[in-house]
Amino acid sequence: MRGASKESLARAQAVLAGVTVSDSLGDELFSVAKVLDSNGSLRRALTDPARPAAARTGLVGQLFGGKISAPALEILTAAVDGRWVSARDLADALDQLSVEAEVAYADSQGKLDELEDQLFRLDRVVVAERALADKLNDRTIPVAARQELLRGLLQGKADDVTVRLAERAVDGRGLHFAAAMRSYQVAAAARRDASVATVRVAADLTEDERTRLAEALGRQYGRQIQLNVIVDPAVVGGVRVDIGDEVIDGTIAARLDEAQRRIAG
Repeated sequence: MRGASKESLARAQAVLAGVTVSDSLGDELFSVAKVLDSNGSLRRALTDPARPAAARTGLVGQLFGGKISAPALEILTAAVDGRWVSARDLADALDQLSVEAEVAYADSQGKLDELEDQLFRLDRVVVAERALADKLNDRTIPVAARQELLRGLLQGKADDVTVRLAERAVDGRGLHFAAAMRSYQVAAAARRDASVATVRVAADLTEDERTRLAEALGRQYGRQIQLNVIVDPAVVGGVRVDIGDEVIDGTIAARLDEAQRRIAG
């Protein structure tokens, strides 16, 4: 998101930060995003820069007043009051705000650490089970059926927020399940002003090694680092760290590849 859209999202995020977050707020915002996805004329009416802001926010009140909670309506009104580079940016922003609302609710319940851990573990299960991943991403299977599959998988093993986010990941808005789940992990880390580092090692790290690595990365990047450790025999010694678009590859395999490139060059 860029320019005016980014600024409008930031203002809506500020409103979200000031409301009391319930366990239903995220679902409400996501439902509005889905309504906008399916109604192009409404999207355009709510984002048309030639239309006065009062007219746009008034339309929000007419359509959604009494149908969503007061906090959800306040956030939606703030979003519509902004300017958007693209009409679809508004729906994308509401989708993002819905995830941030879920994360904020988990934090308010003292379950942010639990949420981060469960999202990561579910992500790894789906990556490891190709048949499961194929089913979750198969758009020919009804959304409700794919959500039921997830509920069965998570029953008794995950918090309600994790289940809601997992269900949302198969509801679609263009992202594959894995990409959606990783975006949720980033949102959870951002709640504590941290970055997610995916660490691949040949053998699992001890708690002391995890702490020292997180502290070293934190000093390098100037913020708290949330480690997601993946044991991968293909690493062949050393550590590979992915943080956003950056890769720190200190594995033996990487050094051998570099040596081979130098010999060939």
